[in-house]
Amino acid sequence: MNYSILVEEYRGDFLENVHMGVICGINEESEVIYSVGDENQMTFLRSAAKPFQAIPVIQYGVDDKFGLTSKEASLFTASQRGESYHIEALEEILRKTGIGEDQLYCCPTYPLNEDPKAAYHRQHGKKRRLYHNCSGKHSGFMALAKVLGEEADGYWKLDHPVQQLSLTAMADMASYSKDDIGIAIDGCGFPVFALPLKHIAQAYLKLACPDLIEQPEMRQAVVTMTGYMNAHPEMIASHDFICTVLLADSNIVAKGGAKGVYGFALKKERLSFALKVMDGSELIWPNIVASILEQIGYDNRETIERLYALSPKEIMNDNLMVVGERKSMFDLRK
Repeated sequence: MNYSILVEEYRGDFLENVHMGVICGINEESEVIYSVGDENQMTFLRSAAKPFQAIPVIQYGVDDKFGLTSKEASLFTASQRGESYHIEALEEILRKTGIGEDQLYCCPTYPLNEDPKAAYHRQHGKKRRLYHNCSGKHSGFMALAKVLGEEADGYWKLDHPVQQLSLTAMADMASYSKDDIGIAIDGCGFPVFALPLKHIAQAYLKLACPDLIEQPEMRQAVVTMTGYMNAHPEMIASHDFICTVLLADSNIVAKGGAKGVYGFALKKERLSFALKVMDGSELIWPNIVASILEQIGYDNRETIERLYALSPKEIMNDNLMVVGERKSMFDLRK
């Protein structure tokens, strides 16, 4: 078996849940210096690919050509949750780019977060494409097609020029052959990429350390894009989510994806990590990332405590009674 126990959850004194997975950490020489499980585990990035998919959108100047604010442009990398500040910015993107909401390929849905969803139901609101968590990515690709003078029809298909630019950017950032990247279909209809976990870590390292990127235009696009992400962390997911907590730390670039995949990198330490929870759980991401940061001696204790606030070590029931605990079981030093 190529997986290791990452987190155990206990209720009382009894083991209730076990979360298996893989972790890979690399240094600026792209050497694997931390490994839990098989760092060659083929892994679909899901939404953890969004920063890389957005590189050509920024590189070809979609943000500047349409006069987007940094807050609006940050949504090209986001898995937004349908809060009012998300929808207002998305509506501005559509207005400035001249894209119709019905042109987006992502399916109509309701807000992901419970409060805006409940408020929208009270208004008897209908499903909207803008409420889909990938609507920012879709609007960015449609705007890129406009800038390139390409037809927007089929912008979600792998053979469309905007998708090919995205695939090339992923391969370049991950130092992995484009021909070897696994391709399937993501939840929103876009191509989704699978790479060995260590190459996902390499891609995230370049987000945090853009001096490692050889192409000047791509390097500048990454600097601009990650600047948007750190400046507006609440736009990338929403308040009280791990991406927001990590991106609020200006030393970290991070993004998660469905089914348990997460990537993050540290700028001044020049370290990068990619992880995959094999049961697909996202709820224990904060525990895993906090434990990683503790084990490497990360000096921003506030970030670690904010992660544990999202998913405390103590498990509490609905009556706020402590009924169990979560234990991180992996050791990066082995």
